[in-house]
Amino acid sequence: MTTETVPEATPETVPEATPETVPETAPETIPEAALATAPEANPETAPEAASGATAAGTPAPAFVRFQSPLRHGRGHFPGVFALVNGLAREGKLTAEQERFRRANNDWYDAAYPTPDASVYDPERNPGAVAWFRTTATHLVERVPGYLEILAAHGVECQEVRSADPGRVVYEDDVQVVVVPHP
Repeated sequence: MTTETVPEATPETVPEATPETVPETAPETIPEAALATAPEANPETAPEAASGATAAGTPAPAFVRFQSPLRHGRGHFPGVFALVNGLAREGKLTAEQERFRRANNDWYDAAYPTPDASVYDPERNPGAVAWFRTTATHLVERVPGYLEILAAHGVECQEVRSADPGRVVYEDDVQVVVVPHP
């Protein structure tokens, strides 16, 4: 897992995902998706230092997201849960990986609220994606197990941090769902 500060990418500089590299998945809520690590490298976020160190006057990143570095067919970057769940739907997980995925997805489902599905309506909130608040350490602590599954299958995932990931369309004490900035 890597974490770095990367200049903001444009749609021209972000590689297209292919069906071989990113499974097609439905919009995610944090528990029912999949994960990765490396900081902001997409137009969904503003460049911030992953370490929390900032230039004078720049707010420290308050949000973290684990996502593919590649866009999928709908144009956004699938999150870590979507990536792992996609591998499961394709029957690619070992029995041990599937046990981990199921147990931890169930734990996440019980650990915090799931936003109403309308939050992800592509007409009302195009490209809406979920981010953890950096203060939700009890949720972020379980992500490495998902990252290990992705690494075992050669699926890239990066950690992205931002103080302002987009227009907030849902929030609670542990997460936000945002429509990324254009």
